[in-house]
Amino acid sequence: MSRCGAELAVDRVCKRFGGLKVFDEVSFTIAPGEVLGVIGPNGAGKTTLINVICGKLTPTSGRILLGGRNVTGAPFHALSRAGLVRSFQQTNTFGGASVGENISRAIRFSGGRRASSDGISHMIEKFELASRLDERSDKLPYGLQKMLGLILTYATRPKVLLLDEPAAGLERRERTRIDDFVRHAQRELGCSVLIVEHDMDLIRRLCPSVLVLDAGRVLASGPPAEVLSRKDVLDAYVGAIDEEAA
Repeated sequence: MSRCGAELAVDRVCKRFGGLKVFDEVSFTIAPGEVLGVIGPNGAGKTTLINVICGKLTPTSGRILLGGRNVTGAPFHALSRAGLVRSFQQTNTFGGASVGENISRAIRFSGGRRASSDGISHMIEKFELASRLDERSDKLPYGLQKMLGLILTYATRPKVLLLDEPAAGLERRERTRIDDFVRHAQRELGCSVLIVEHDMDLIRRLCPSVLVLDAGRVLASGPPAEVLSRKDVLDAYVGAIDEEAA
């Protein structure tokens, strides 16, 4: 596996829980500013893969490299401060704090690496949060809580963003906000993005390359048009996922 110029490299990573093998020999790279989609049926190991990459879980074997540095086994908080930042399927804000305080806390966490105030202000306006800065974050509508959670990741000025089903629970009309967020993060921060998602339309729009996980192994990888037309991929799950995301 070539790692030249990779911002994130996952090298033959395996994860087992006792005798249960969640995934095995998974390898891929993400170049600076690149967006990679990771797709697969429920139980394929996608969220566990994110948890291993971000340091919430330790891989059973294999290596994870961030900017060419081996960070395998580093804890979640250390990787977050190093610029490897993840979102969560559900909303992930400081529920008892106001929207403005949430953003201030994320900026303080960045430790001097913070994104420009202009970039953060742009997203606050874009995602209709400017008039809600004094509201408690847990009182926001679900879709706005999701977008605030993404703004918090942006405020830490990540080098690599791991987005775990960012469109989950959003109405179809709200899902283009994910496009706006990812493109803004690419443009303003130059960060690499890994997206785990069931919404195939979103994957096709945002991801020049996708990786398919099935039963813990890489089933296919390449451009979405090519991968999503393969019979083995279609047979595995794509039809069911399109119905779920509708």
